[in-house]
Amino acid sequence: MSDTTSSARTHAVISRSALAAAADSAVQRGGTVADLRRDAWGHGVLAVAHAVTAAGAGRVLVDSAGEIDALALEGIVGSTDAVADIDPFLLYGLPVRGESAPVRPVMRLTGKVLSTKRLRAGDAVSYGYTHRAPVDTNVALVTGGYAQGIVRALGNRAHVEIDGEQRPIIGRVAMDVCVVDLQGADAPVGTEVTFFGGEGPAAHSLSHWAEVTGLSAAELLTVAGAHAIREWEA
Repeated sequence: MSDTTSSARTHAVISRSALAAAADSAVQRGGTVADLRRDAWGHGVLAVAHAVTAAGAGRVLVDSAGEIDALALEGIVGSTDAVADIDPFLLYGLPVRGESAPVRPVMRLTGKVLSTKRLRAGDAVSYGYTHRAPVDTNVALVTGGYAQGIVRALGNRAHVEIDGEQRPIIGRVAMDVCVVDLQGADAPVGTEVTFFGGEGPAAHSLSHWAEVTGLSAAELLTVAGAHAIREWEA
């Protein structure tokens, strides 16, 4: 269960179109400096810097002189001490606590079904047996655990999206995997699982995650993005 190879890791899928739209919306709302610290909140400094400056931002706030130098080669002005005044929640498509994001989320965090198993009523799952199946069901072992930013507190309290439907995370979240109740549905090995983001039921799940964990959507997003394999989509 502690395998950290690429097959066991989550994927942070960044939408180019969502990033461009979010950058335009954020810059139009006002401000000239975008916060791109912590690798642009897990989205990737270079790509976000290009998007936000193309939308009209004057400079970006980063963590190091090395990042400033790298951005300068791209014709982008970086700073480690500027005051960011462009709304980062708009820029990354994040929900404000208790509310949905006003624009489409830029990042979609995904995992995959590793295996499935049939449970009888009363069978327990994961460490400490914090969940017992109330009825016969089938469950999936899914890539993504607390080492990838799927916080332990989400066990028994959050959902993922599989084939357009929400399914609950059950039991304690392990280091690299979690267990999802398929509730009678079928999910072959390799089926994609969305933790948050995209345009389906999980689009604004970070808002619920923040309520459950006490962490901000920004913290949850940054940690998850930093520990995932980054991919791009249109």
